Amino acid sequence: MKSALNDSLAMAAIGAPMSVVGVSSPSYAPEWAAWLEELGFWPGEAVCVMARGLPGADPLVVRIGQSTFALRRAEAACISVRAQSLSEA
Repeated sequence: MKSALNDSLAMAAIGAPMSVVGVSSPSYAPEWAAWLEELGFWPGEAVCVMARGLPGADPLVVRIGQSTFALRRAEAACISVRAQSLSEA
């Protein structure tokens, strides 16, 4: 990750424990924010990138709570995250 604050999930390192900061959506797909929230991407939730597809690192295998999802990089880019502190992990 480039920094500890407000990076997108699309840029998260594999296996790095992260927390969701917020969810947004691109102008071409305004419904994505609501859909991602329905999946459980809420502020404060623990999230981790488990794997990336080859070639091109798309899709991402993402773990949130007890659920695992495959997200396209464009979808993962809508999720702002920060590194979890040791007390949160």
